[in-house]
Amino acid sequence: MKKIDFHMHTVATFSDPYFDFCLETLKRYVDEAKLDAIAITNHDIFDLDQFIEIREALGIVVFPGIEINLERGHLLLISDGEDLDDFKAKADMVSAKINSVSDDISVDELDQIYGDLSEYLLIPHYEKRPPIKTETLARLKSYIQAGEVRSVKLFVGAAKEPSKLTPVLFSDERICAELDELPVRQTFIDCGDLKLNAIKQCFLDKSKVTLTEKDGNSLFLVFNDGPLISTGLNVLLGARSSGKTVTLDKIHAANKDIKYIRQFDLVQKDPEKDKKEFEDNLRIQRSQSADEYLSGFKRVLEEMVDVDLRYNEKEVENYVESLLKSAEEADREDSFSKMALFNETLFKARKDDELKKLFLSVQHVIENVAYRNTIEKHIDLVAMKRLACDLLNQLWGKELLLKKKKVVDEMVTNIKAGLKRKSNAVQLEDVDFYDVAMDIKRVERFNEIVGFLKADYKIEEENIQGFRIVVRKKAFAGAGEVRDASTSKPAFGDAYKHYRSPYEYLKALQGIDRLPETELFRLFTSISYEILNRDGDPVSGGERSEFRLLQKIKDAHHHEMLLIDEPESSFDNVFLNENVNQIIKDISETMPVVVVTHNSTLGASVDADYTLFASKEYDVFGDTEYKLYSGYPTDKTLVALDGSQKSNHEIMMTSLEAGEVSYQTRKDKYAAIKN
Repeated sequence: MKKIDFHMHTVATFSDPYFDFCLETLKRYVDEAKLDAIAITNHDIFDLDQFIEIREALGIVVFPGIEINLERGHLLLISDGEDLDDFKAKADMVSAKINSVSDDISVDELDQIYGDLSEYLLIPHYEKRPPIKTETLARLKSYIQAGEVRSVKLFVGAAKEPSKLTPVLFSDERICAELDELPVRQTFIDCGDLKLNAIKQCFLDKSKVTLTEKDGNSLFLVFNDGPLISTGLNVLLGARSSGKTVTLDKIHAANKDIKYIRQFDLVQKDPEKDKKEFEDNLRIQRSQSADEYLSGFKRVLEEMVDVDLRYNEKEVENYVESLLKSAEEADREDSFSKMALFNETLFKARKDDELKKLFLSVQHVIENVAYRNTIEKHIDLVAMKRLACDLLNQLWGKELLLKKKKVVDEMVTNIKAGLKRKSNAVQLEDVDFYDVAMDIKRVERFNEIVGFLKADYKIEEENIQGFRIVVRKKAFAGAGEVRDASTSKPAFGDAYKHYRSPYEYLKALQGIDRLPETELFRLFTSISYEILNRDGDPVSGGERSEFRLLQKIKDAHHHEMLLIDEPESSFDNVFLNENVNQIIKDISETMPVVVVTHNSTLGASVDADYTLFASKEYDVFGDTEYKLYSGYPTDKTLVALDGSQKSNHEIMMTSLEAGEVSYQTRKDKYAAIKN
């Protein structure tokens, strides 16, 4: 088996954070990781002089490569290194086309530059950002044998899936002097000859590409100078102060995108504060569903923000005053005021949104593919197309008429203004009585809608792992509750005085300076969230902790690894056995999980794939040393990196049962009680 890393950076480009390459760090990495071959793959550039320096300094195979921005994704292109000048010339052609982070080249340009792509090893970003697009991958399919993934979790998943490319895991590291924690992301290949063609043939067989030298994909190296751990469920045992938490911290530091549930994270310290934080977090997590529920009201509110009854009243008053004054001063009419356009009413043309919506609905039915068979059973699509054409013609006609009316309104307005300047007669004020009447109806309907919105009602109920989340709406009980629902948190005391009158309340909210209109829709009804236990009662403090643990474990699906440090410190054995064990086991089917425990319910009953044991020991000089022993649960002994061994049975008895004597004593007592 050969250990390889074909993705690393030695030159800082505009696609990288700045770093200074350090050859000594690269030597240390190659030596400590025991690498057999590497490839130098900088972003869209190949530094020939630096490459020669690296190849001469290392005693392993070093391939020249380049990481190319290809159609919004990244592609590793690696050469056999036989003609470095030719590879340099082609890389320079890529560099000339990539002048910023957003630039890329096409597959056609790749073909033009490199010619026969079968002469190279092509490794696309597969399940790694930024990925090569599916259509791009399809065009390069005949030249690709493997795809790069970003984590052990994705490597194992791709290795199990026959339809996916052979996965490879590389460091993608910037090699600099500041690189204290050396990467642990490498791949083993069962390849006797480290020639490019041999490696490509090896990539065609997934069984020859693994995470470890001897244990296939069941184990992997989680941090340097540490043991291998399982890609499934690992249980970490050990006495107090033996280095268990330190081990989890090292795993967390050496790997990316880890879900880490630390010891005592879930312990309730201040009951009242804990309850409020719990409810606030629940509100934040569920805010999207609340916004979806209020989306209809949000659209109503968008129409209401421009409704101003006071302004309308003033407009009507001005019109009536001008009408009365015009009647009183009728004797002042002149040739200008007698013109028909002097008091002409504007069209104030309105768009026919209903016709446009109808046309779009018909168009959607015609163009729908997913339910085409069902549609054609009941509707003649030819007739539907005729309907669409008819509606479209009407729409065009109305749009043309609308434009004409707008032009006429502009002309009439200008003419009226000109006539007014030349006449001493009173000109009637403009007012749209239709809009005034419609605004009154809008306010009446708005008040009704808000009244329904304030009514106490259960919106949603969801069962989650033995708990029920109940979402309710009701009226706000005070200005403080309104403030809690707001993200900007201004004072709502004055506005809340109008809460019983929805329209007046809206106008008061609009008068608050620091309150954005985008959150007004949340301030008319209180959305509350309550978690109930199996019996339908509000959860206790301990049950809140249980729910949080289950949610955090569930959230781990979005990460690459899950670490849990002594969950038993917050929970009873029944809950651990009935709820936590199965969830952890299920998650470990798709990602690595490490659980630290002293508890036999977790340690012995969870059916772990691998056992780790942290031990604080003393050498012959009396100095403290920390060791990690590891092995399968069925192994008689667990082994440390230095070869020392410990009895697996003794570890289990000591860590989970306080020793064999205590275990036997409890066993006898249980038997006596039972009998």
